[in-house]
Amino acid sequence: MSRQANNNSREMRRTEKESRWRAVLAKDLSSDGTFVYAVRSTRIYCRPWCPSRRPRRQQVVFFSAPGDAERAGFRPCRRCQPRNAAAPRHLQAALIARVCRYIEANVNGLESPVTLEALGAEAGVSPHHLQRTFKGVMGITPRQYAEACRLGGLKLGLKGGKDVTSALYEAGYSSSSRLYERAPSELGMTPATYRRGGRGMRIAYTIVESSLGRLLVAATERGVSAVSLGDSDAYLEASLRAEYPNAEIQRDRRPQGGLSDWVSRILSHLAGERPSLDLPVDLQATAFQWRVWKELRAIPYGATRSYSQVARAIGRPTAVRAVARAVATNPVAVVIPCHRVVHQDGSLSGYRWGPERKRVLLAKERVAVEGKKSD
Repeated sequence: MSRQANNNSREMRRTEKESRWRAVLAKDLSSDGTFVYAVRSTRIYCRPWCPSRRPRRQQVVFFSAPGDAERAGFRPCRRCQPRNAAAPRHLQAALIARVCRYIEANVNGLESPVTLEALGAEAGVSPHHLQRTFKGVMGITPRQYAEACRLGGLKLGLKGGKDVTSALYEAGYSSSSRLYERAPSELGMTPATYRRGGRGMRIAYTIVESSLGRLLVAATERGVSAVSLGDSDAYLEASLRAEYPNAEIQRDRRPQGGLSDWVSRILSHLAGERPSLDLPVDLQATAFQWRVWKELRAIPYGATRSYSQVARAIGRPTAVRAVARAVATNPVAVVIPCHRVVHQDGSLSGYRWGPERKRVLLAKERVAVEGKKSD
């Protein structure tokens, strides 16, 4: 190797060491997983963000991985636990919060699309490290989060009266074909139909008597889109029409066929005769709402969970309020069992269709479960 090449190599190593030392002084979370530093005087090695007191520079040596430090005779720090690949949740959350703000600010920019490489560069970590940490904190990938933000922008544009073409490009969709491919699962209808308040959409509904009062069940050809409980048919019908003011909504009065099978299953469930209620649904929701609702459907019959337990289960332990909002906006009572979410102390929280109905639902489920145990 030439003298010039040797000089260049030494300069690169010196620059890398200076960069790592700056990261140590700044307790930089974004450098986590890229190297560890060891202190000669204590024979201990740490992660870049370790909360311990900063050592003198001349005492510090850098290693690319914990194993390298241990082979050199250094012990792992008990405070930052460098053998553990995961950073503390509050530090991870701070990093991901910054990435989320970047996504929200740039998701509509067609000239600079949001990519893992761009996000990694913004956060100062590798794309792979970012993907793993983001999903661990948020429960979804950066791409899914960007899609949810983009969809939210589209909805605002359509509701604001913009034409579909303007709304989709302003929201950051690169082509109309891509949007229309995803529209049925994300919007529950085509963008044009959504903009027109459901115009062109066909919704059938029926209202029957149940053990909890009047029960409205509405559905499209893809699945159940509304299950509501109330005391008045007029109120239930008005709520459905307010959600889709321009849709073609018709009451299904057929004694058999149509909605009758789904209604029969829901009534059996309310009577405690059918613990499992696995019906197809056709709902408009953000990625976060879907994540919460999916977790609600996983709560066993007769059991309950607190809002904080649901938040932890979806990987968002600090998003208790957001979880509560997702629970409160559930449009399909019982099918997505939001009544099984209670306060931390076990006391009942609010319920969209009345707290008394929630109390009765939970009591019936407990009785049904206990009855099976005694059998």
